Amino acid sequence: MVEYITMWRWSCWLIIIMLIFGSGSKVAESMRFDMHSGETKCISEDVKADTMSVGSYSIVDPIKGDPNVTVRVTSPHGVSYHYGDKVEKGTFAFTASENGPYSACFWSPMHEPPLTTIVEFDWRSGVEARDWSNVAKKGNIEAMEIELRKLSVTVRNVHAEMYYLRDREEEMQELNRSTNSEMAIMGFLSLVVCVSVAGLQSWHLRNYFERKKLL
Repeated sequence: MVEYITMWRWSCWLIIIMLIFGSGSKVAESMRFDMHSGETKCISEDVKADTMSVGSYSIVDPIKGDPNVTVRVTSPHGVSYHYGDKVEKGTFAFTASENGPYSACFWSPMHEPPLTTIVEFDWRSGVEARDWSNVAKKGNIEAMEIELRKLSVTVRNVHAEMYYLRDREEEMQELNRSTNSEMAIMGFLSLVVCVSVAGLQSWHLRNYFERKKLL
């Protein structure tokens, strides 16, 4: 048990180090994808509760006067956070109310002749969702202080992640205890059934041999 707790602590510290050093070098890049007429494409992002998330999308070389893409951003339980019908571009921002995969779905209606639409999409969550350049301009903040603020936000996110992992670990341990108890009960019942069947077979054979006067 002590070794397990020690390994868990080392794992947590390793996660902290990786996130802190990775946050400074991570660069959020937009993506591009093709959509054909009548096709739906969904992109998911795992967002934690109380985390800010922002995104933007635009159609590359849209048809003039005929935007043909519909966009909807939803939570893991289907709550709509953004909806755009036949748009060329747009943005969305929200603070997640629950943990889980949030989805941004793009849909292009049927068209004759068939069309291929190129969509440029950018989605950022957590530290990357903050516009640090505007924060610096409004507060007249030096570059070093901006980096320290980024690091502070990252540490808070890591702290929340550790609590989340601890809660999940407790849930898994409770599930394991419940499963072990059920397996023990099932094993005991199986043993009782086997012994009962063996006893009945022995009793039946003994009566059979006695009736035939073989015993």
